[in-house]
Amino acid sequence: MADQENTIILTDDEGQEHEFLVVDILNVEDDEYAVLLPVEGDGDNEAAEAIVLKIGVDEDGSEVLYEIEDEDEWQRVVAAWENALEEAEED
Repeated sequence: MADQENTIILTDDEGQEHEFLVVDILNVEDDEYAVLLPVEGDGDNEAAEAIVLKIGVDEDGSEVLYEIEDEDEWQRVVAAWENALEEAEED
């Protein structure tokens, strides 16, 4: 069972809520990115793919998550995540 402090609820375009486990927060070139894994069903996350969203601030000063639309930015974030995984495996 996921630790409630490490989960967030996101609402999709159709208004449906989805729970995600916050796997990691990456810092890449002065921006932060959340690595999220869907929390669904009986914990069968092996087949689930992690998603990465950019952490930003809206006009009200609240933290929000954005999709990464720039291909170069996406590649930098993927490289940072792969490096973090490699470092974790070495420890």
